[in-house]
Amino acid sequence: MLSLPESKINDLFELIGSKENLYIPQTTKAGTADFALWQKGAKLSKALKTVRSAKDFFFPKTENLVNLRLEGKHVSVEDPRKELQDFVVFGVRACDAASFKIVDAVYLNMDPVDSYYKNRREHGTIITLACTAPADTCFCHAYKIDAAEPGADVSAWLADGNYYFKANTPKGESLIQSVSSLLTEAEDAPVKKQQEETRAKCASTPFANIDLSKWNGKDMLKIFNSPVWDKMYESCLGCGTCTYVCPTCMCFDIRDFDTGNGVKQFRCWDSCMYSDFTQMAAANPRLTQKERFRQRFMHKLVYYPMAHEDVFQCVGCGRCLESCPIHMNIVKVIKAYNELAETDGGKA
Repeated sequence: MLSLPESKINDLFELIGSKENLYIPQTTKAGTADFALWQKGAKLSKALKTVRSAKDFFFPKTENLVNLRLEGKHVSVEDPRKELQDFVVFGVRACDAASFKIVDAVYLNMDPVDSYYKNRREHGTIITLACTAPADTCFCHAYKIDAAEPGADVSAWLADGNYYFKANTPKGESLIQSVSSLLTEAEDAPVKKQQEETRAKCASTPFANIDLSKWNGKDMLKIFNSPVWDKMYESCLGCGTCTYVCPTCMCFDIRDFDTGNGVKQFRCWDSCMYSDFTQMAAANPRLTQKERFRQRFMHKLVYYPMAHEDVFQCVGCGRCLESCPIHMNIVKVIKAYNELAETDGGKA
C-alpha cells in the first residue's frame, strides 16, 4: 500500500491536474459540496457526500446526440461528439462507486451498448475515498456495500493523518505509476483499523438493517397491488427531486430543436415522477400520480432486481432522504410495506 501525508494532498492534485482534467469535491456557494474541476488553490471539501453523484461524469444532464443539417433536399448527419480527454474524479464514495455497476448493467452490458456512455467510462479514472463517519441518512450497509472498501480504479483511505492508496484496475495502476514520485510504501495497519471503525459505524446507522426480504420478484403482483400505495403517494409532489439526486436513476428523454437550417437532437434526464414521462401518441401509460409513484419504487426494489440477479437499484446513499421537500423517500416506502405485510399476515 502507498501513502501520502494529508498535508501534501494538494501536491497530488497539482501533479494529476497537470496531466489531465481532475475533479474533486469542492464547497459550493450554498455551503454544500459538489464535484468541480480542480484549479490551483482549490480546496477539497470535507463533506461526506456531494449533492449530486459522480454519475454526472458519464451520464450528463444534457447531451447533444446528433445534428441534422439541411441543404435544399439534402440531409447530412453530423456526430457532434469530440474526442474526450482522459479525466480523473477523486473522492467518490462507495455508494456512488456501486451505482456505476448498476448503470453499467444497462448501458454497457445490454445490446445495444450506449456508445456515448461507454466513451466517457473509458476515458474516466475513478479514485474512491472510504467513508469514516456515515450520516444517519446513510444505509449502504443494507445493500451489502462496504463503505470501508470502496473499490473502483483506485481506492483511497484517510487514516492517522495520511492518505493511503491501492490500485485495483489497469487504469488505476497507470495513474498510481504517474504520481509515484509523491507516494511512499506504507504498512496497512492504520487502514485496517479505520475500516473496522467505519464498518461498525455503518452497521449502526438508523436504517442500516432495514428489512428488504419482502421485496422480491416472486411477490411482484402482490407488491404491485398492495394497498400501501393508496396512502403513500398522497403527499408526493411529483417534483422529481429524488430522481435527479439519485446515482442510479438513468431515464432520459430525447428532444429535437429546429436551428433554422437543421435539427439538433439532445437527450436529457427525465423522471418517472412526471406526467409526460414515456408519453406516447395515445397517452401516458401512467395517468395518475399513484401509478407514477409506484413505478419508481417498484423499479428500484422489484423490477430491476428481477432483471439483474437480485441486485437492488438503490445504493443507500441517502440523498433522497435529505432532498425530498415533503420527506418522502425509499426508506419510508420499504418500512410501510413491511409493516402492512406483517399486520396483514403477509397479505399486503
